[in-house]
Amino acid sequence: MIDDRLRNCFDEMVVYKDLKKSNFFNALSLPSFMRDWILKKFEDEEGNFDTEQVTEFIKKYLPKKEDWNSIKNRVVIEQERVKFLAKVSVDINIKTSEVSFALPDFGLSYKDTMIEDSVWQECKEDLIGQHETWGMVELGYRAPDDFDWSFEYEKRGSKSKDGKQGKIKLASFKTFCPYHIDLDYYKEARNEFTVDEWIDVLLGAVDYNPAGYEGDTEKKLTMLTRLLPFIEKRLNLVELAPKGTGKSYLYGRVSRYGWLSNGGVMSRAKMFYDQSKHMEGLVAANDFITLDEVQTISFTDVDEMRAALKGYLESGIYTVGNHEGTADAGMILCGNIRKEIMDADGYSNMFEELPKVFHESALIDRFHGFIKGWNIPRMNDDLKVSGWALNSEYFCSIMHELRNDMSYRAVVDELIQVPEAADTRDTEAVKRIATAYLKLLFPNVQTSGDISVRDFKRYCLDRARKMRDTIKYQLGILDVEFQGKDIPNFTVSSQFEE
Repeated sequence: MIDDRLRNCFDEMVVYKDLKKSNFFNALSLPSFMRDWILKKFEDEEGNFDTEQVTEFIKKYLPKKEDWNSIKNRVVIEQERVKFLAKVSVDINIKTSEVSFALPDFGLSYKDTMIEDSVWQECKEDLIGQHETWGMVELGYRAPDDFDWSFEYEKRGSKSKDGKQGKIKLASFKTFCPYHIDLDYYKEARNEFTVDEWIDVLLGAVDYNPAGYEGDTEKKLTMLTRLLPFIEKRLNLVELAPKGTGKSYLYGRVSRYGWLSNGGVMSRAKMFYDQSKHMEGLVAANDFITLDEVQTISFTDVDEMRAALKGYLESGIYTVGNHEGTADAGMILCGNIRKEIMDADGYSNMFEELPKVFHESALIDRFHGFIKGWNIPRMNDDLKVSGWALNSEYFCSIMHELRNDMSYRAVVDELIQVPEAADTRDTEAVKRIATAYLKLLFPNVQTSGDISVRDFKRYCLDRARKMRDTIKYQLGILDVEFQGKDIPNFTVSSQFEE
């Protein structure tokens, strides 16, 4: 039984998920990573948990945005210490060497906070590893009178006491991920499963029931293609799909490392860098940015955003004013598609309804591949996981860590034969997508000899070529310069032919 092997291999990283029968967590509107973290905390060995106990924990430690004034009252006025789960970012002031923190989901900014040196020494390793970190925060208050103001004035160059103010302080912090991510163990555990079994394991990890696909491997793989930007840096994709296929859920509710936009206005400052606030944008804080309902997104300055996107999608570098930044976030465009266009299976103009900013071949060329979302079934109860599965929070942490593993790209570089005079963007797109598939489906592969040519070609190379080929065809519709230009015939290097 695959369930027994899954539990034996991954032990406490497996939880019992029952999204088909139980509406308990759906009613709470918790993201998957938070739900599975709670399940891991409260489930017994049979997958049972006390709903009252879980409800009380959520009520106490997962406040909503509207609870923020109540929390401030308890911390500032009542002088209480308050603990709750939150997303935290830190800032180190170069001029004063002071460390402050922000709680972006509650609007608490750096200027109103502080982290005392003793606390910083205890938790800095957990807080400086990435731009934003989830964890259990404990807030306290440091009143103006508690400061050594003579020292503060000298340190800050202040000339009077008129501007003194209290600060909300971080009294303690415990990382959301208390366990160590052992990538080597995860890679080794993959050897215990066949390819088809592992595909089913991955689906369960992101809340889907493999049996709901009725053995249709292509539909399963198309669904899993959505995970490629989770596991590979700066992988840029376009997906058009019918309504109800779960785009928003997978991109917005499963991983804590991504960001989902549902329409509205997008600015260069929000996406890349805000000059007025001296603050990095979304690309610096996330593994991937998903622009969902892309047809409804508007941009404050189309030409400005197009130029910024072209530069970033090409190199990962963005320049705003005198600020130059780098980031590794992939960009995903998601939108709905009309039936008549969907029926053409990618051979009609699919981008005509996208915002004008994307009506330029030079920009679309920088997207590596296209996901045919019409190959993914509409969400139904049979597709909801009901059984033992990998903890989503653990699995997404694994994908986040695998982004830094360059060994897979080395394998892909060795296996793929690039034709002479191949377009550089085509080559990079195919290799980047193939690398992501290799990481996702064959994490146990460390050398080119660890995977059969047949498996690499079927699950990695051929799928990468098809995804890039759709982009190339759409480029020909947008721009006569690209008409009739197919992608090169990438093959497996002859030295590895079986």
